[in-house]
Amino acid sequence: MSHALHANPVGLHHISWRATGSALSDVDVLVESVAWLIGDKEAVETDKSSSYHGPELTLVSASTVNKRKAMRSFARLGEDNLRTLIENIDLQMDDQNVLHFRLVLDDLIDQRVVLASDFGAATVKGQAKFEVYSGQPADEQRLATLNEALILAKESGDA
Repeated sequence: MSHALHANPVGLHHISWRATGSALSDVDVLVESVAWLIGDKEAVETDKSSSYHGPELTLVSASTVNKRKAMRSFARLGEDNLRTLIENIDLQMDDQNVLHFRLVLDDLIDQRVVLASDFGAATVKGQAKFEVYSGQPADEQRLATLNEALILAKESGDA
C-alpha cells in the first residue's frame, strides 16, 4: 500500500501531554487530569526532581503512539478549541508537523478544556504529531486530520 495514494485522513503519529506540579501541588489530581486527557491512566508517568532554585517539582507526562487513542485524546480538546487551532495552525505548527498548544491547568483539573491564551497561568503542554505523506499537500492532510478530530469531538459531545 502506498501512503502517497491514501485518500482518507491519515491521522496522528502520536500525542503527548506534559504538566509540572510544584511542591504545593496535589500530584494525584494532576495525574488524574492528564490520565483523563490521554484516556489511559497507565500511560501517565511522574518524575520528581528539584528545580534550579531547590523546591521539588513533579513532571506529569503521558503519550501514546496508538493512532486511535491519539485521535481520541486530541478530540477531547472539543469542537471550539479544535476550530481555534485550525484558525491558528500556521502559528502553532512546526516544520516537523507537530502542533504545539497549551491548556489551562486549573480548568483541566475540573475536566474543562480551555486553550491557554498566555503563559501567565499554569498550563498543560500538548503536542500532536500529524501524519503527512508526499503526494498530497501537507496543509490538506493536516486539515483533514483536524476535521476528523472535530467529528469525533462532536460524536462524543465534547464542546
